[in-house]
Amino acid sequence: MEQKRFHSVRLEGDKCRGCTNCLKRCPTEAIRVRGGRAHIIDERCIDCGECIRVCGYHAKVAVTDPLSSISGFKYKIALPAPSLYGQFQNLKSISQVLNGLKQMGFDDAFEVARGADVVSRAIRERLKNPDLPRPVISSACPAIVRLIQVRFPDLLDHIVDVRQPMEVAAMIAKREYARSHGVKEEEIGCFFITPCPAKVTAIRRPIGHAKSAVDGAISVLEIYGLLSSQIRNAPVDISLETASDLGVGWARSGGECNAVSPENSMSVDGIENCIHVLEEIEDNRLKHLEFFEGAACTGGCVGGPLNFENNYVARSNVRRLASRDQNPELNVDNGMMTKYPLYDDLSILPNSAMKLDEDLMEAMRKMERIDKIYKELPGFDCGSCGSPTCRTFAEDVVQGVATKMDCIHMMKEQLRVMAQQMVDLAKTTRE
Repeated sequence: MEQKRFHSVRLEGDKCRGCTNCLKRCPTEAIRVRGGRAHIIDERCIDCGECIRVCGYHAKVAVTDPLSSISGFKYKIALPAPSLYGQFQNLKSISQVLNGLKQMGFDDAFEVARGADVVSRAIRERLKNPDLPRPVISSACPAIVRLIQVRFPDLLDHIVDVRQPMEVAAMIAKREYARSHGVKEEEIGCFFITPCPAKVTAIRRPIGHAKSAVDGAISVLEIYGLLSSQIRNAPVDISLETASDLGVGWARSGGECNAVSPENSMSVDGIENCIHVLEEIEDNRLKHLEFFEGAACTGGCVGGPLNFENNYVARSNVRRLASRDQNPELNVDNGMMTKYPLYDDLSILPNSAMKLDEDLMEAMRKMERIDKIYKELPGFDCGSCGSPTCRTFAEDVVQGVATKMDCIHMMKEQLRVMAQQMVDLAKTTRE
């Protein structure tokens, strides 16, 4: 049975002004403007949050859980993403954030960076397999995974089958808390403090496994003000900081590569940059690479659209925290690698949203019609028709969701022809 579709990026239609900013920035061409309002094509949306970032009218919003949702569980554990630490300047210790979260109503705070330590070790083990197609692609950024499903389905076999750090952190946190406090794991709720909407979707509709170990996602923006006030008075206790510096470094682009330490790797941030490199991989131009780390957000997770701090400032803050040599090496024993289900058990399937038709012959006929219409268009990619490019406009016409007259340039040409016909008719009548 097909899983019901969920998106963490939503459109508030009454705020939309039809400005086309989001239209041009969407990496999967999932947005159209019709009737003066933007519309999101569910099948194509990957919840990367680019539209949230560029919309000046705040018409695109992320659907996250409110802080009050933690009351649904008897015991509550906060899972702070490493990027959360970068939101606070002059932070003396990560333990201030952990203690601040507990003062906000959580029973405990478990570092997602510890999950990143385990995932780093798991990826190292996977890279020892010479049969895996190269480069092996990180599965850490859910927006990149969904991008590959939509635009690069031939690269799905390259994605490493290791779960995301937040998933591993949730599994460890629940088991450790249950054992140390003598409670049932089912009574414990783990809430990820998320920098982006893509991770919300990864929790609600996971890829590679049937159910997420995370019970909710609260945005950094939701808790920033309250957490800031708690941090001022939060005690410093470095014994609470059990993640390695490498795990904390996952917050910024290149941090995963640094932790995994493959001989030949590449880290790329910004979704357009990732698309360019994925195109190179698809063309077999980067087969010499061992590992590719892609982050949809500029700078990595510190650049997520649900963060508070400027991404460059946050990146600098994380760099400082991750370079203290407090825990310089991955803190993962062999037992940790077998205690938990670290690897995905479901295949990642392609998303057929870009297909013109299920029938191959019909798809070829549609392609011919698209090419013909495209040659008639000016090629300005202005977006005034409501489609992101002239090519997608031609596709929309063939698919029956737009007409040629939606293009202002074609309409002007048609009006010019009609006007000339009227002039010619008037001349004929006078004669």
